[in-house]
Amino acid sequence: MMQISPETQLFIREHSSDDVRALALQAKKYPDIDMPTAITQIAGRKVAAEKIPSWWEMEKIWYPKHLSLEQCSSEITARYKARLLQGDSLTDLTGGFGIDCSFLATGFKSATYVERQEELCEIAAHNFPVLNLNHINIKNEDGVTYLQAMSPVDCLFLDPARRNEHGGKTVAISDCEPNVAELEELLLQKANRVMIKLSPMLDLSLALKELKQTQEVHILSVNNECKELLILLGQTSPTEISIHCVNLSTKGTHEEQHFVFTREQEQYSECTYTDSLETYLYEPNASLLKAGAFRSIAAAYPVRKLHPNSHLYTSDTFIENFPGRIFRIVNQCSFNKKEVKENLADLKKANVTVRNFPATVAELRKRIHLAEGGDTYLFASTLNNGQKVLIRCEKV
Repeated sequence: MMQISPETQLFIREHSSDDVRALALQAKKYPDIDMPTAITQIAGRKVAAEKIPSWWEMEKIWYPKHLSLEQCSSEITARYKARLLQGDSLTDLTGGFGIDCSFLATGFKSATYVERQEELCEIAAHNFPVLNLNHINIKNEDGVTYLQAMSPVDCLFLDPARRNEHGGKTVAISDCEPNVAELEELLLQKANRVMIKLSPMLDLSLALKELKQTQEVHILSVNNECKELLILLGQTSPTEISIHCVNLSTKGTHEEQHFVFTREQEQYSECTYTDSLETYLYEPNASLLKAGAFRSIAAAYPVRKLHPNSHLYTSDTFIENFPGRIFRIVNQCSFNKKEVKENLADLKKANVTVRNFPATVAELRKRIHLAEGGDTYLFASTLNNGQKVLIRCEKV
């Protein structure tokens, strides 16, 4: 059973902002300190400061080894998921570090955390009471084995692991463990609603073909970076599946962006394309781009799309609630050397984005001699008449 001595706890508190690699080299200086445990906890707290701020404020929370900043669930997405599921009973079949389970459990009278790694179960058994979550039962078992024998509950939650790394390739449900497509029928025998958290790299069209009882899809981005794909299964399958594109913000006062559409709406939506740019340029957020809501955006807002394959929009009017980034167009030019010199000669650095353009960001930077950063945004794209344009903008 994991224990942390008072001396080690004090050391963790006093060295919480130290470099863990430097501390590891100083272990001999502190013979009374369990240095491997201290390093694990200090490293974990650093991850929590960024991803789980409310846990970071609690000194008594324990962290597991090798808690990756990239792999760790974030508080902001966990809180969003908790808004979608409520009821009497919840079972999380892939407990892990317990972040999602802890936030989801607040909407239920009783919850069960299932995890096959004993160390993670011990950590959860310590952390849940610290978080005042005394209604969560802990089961050190394999999730699928537990699922087969369990009594029905209101809701189930699963976060399947990817079996192997595919780099940048799209992921299929069959690449995940457990394979939820094979378990779909059993999952819905055991719960009225099932939430499945998947990689944003997942092929959504393929997933919807495989999961026949999908009711809703939620694509979550944080600060315009796509983080999670949530699929909600239910007892009835609707004629049209609502797809929620959500962008959550941890920076400043930016409000949550939420756009809902269906694939049928997307197919039949009116979309106007343009050969010319107007006053403002609109770039949909990462969730909308992942969902492919390109025509639906043009139908929902008074904007015109630059080209069927250029996922940028323009308008003379300022649309404050547009779900994405908004820019004021300063000027535009072709890729012609003379025009580039006339319009961009004063630029030393810019944030460059390529959308449907025959050159990469690196090639553009080299050709125009631009460093990364600054307050200027440069979009390289194609208009509906095939004209290639460089659009110089400033953020609104």
